[in-house]
Amino acid sequence: FMPSSKTFTTKTNRKNSGKKKYAFKCHRVNDTIYPVNSISFHPILGTFATGGADGTVVTWDGANKKKLSTIAKLPTSIACLAFNDDGSQIAMASSYTFEEGERDHPRDEIYIRDVLESEIRPKGAK
Repeated sequence: FMPSSKTFTTKTNRKNSGKKKYAFKCHRVNDTIYPVNSISFHPILGTFATGGADGTVVTWDGANKKKLSTIAKLPTSIACLAFNDDGSQIAMASSYTFEEGERDHPRDEIYIRDVLESEIRPKGAK
């Protein structure tokens, strides 16, 4: 559930998975659609970040149905991500999730970075 408890997010790889009012088209590279592996809500602003098998972390304004920013491109899949208690930082776990089968891949790593207000503030909010 989103922090307001009025809306919820889900992830699916199925088309026509049920009734929906809006679907975020995220984690795509050309014609390839990558799964969303992790969702984390900002603890204060109610916006959220998704981490995908494409190695990117993207922030979203769910209330206004807008992409805010791509805040990271890591060497391999984003296995998990989380904001800290005040939302000023985000931790991102980069770990190959075998979406391309068994192959050589970068080592697993955890990255922590500061989040800019412009990357996470809802559209139109001041």
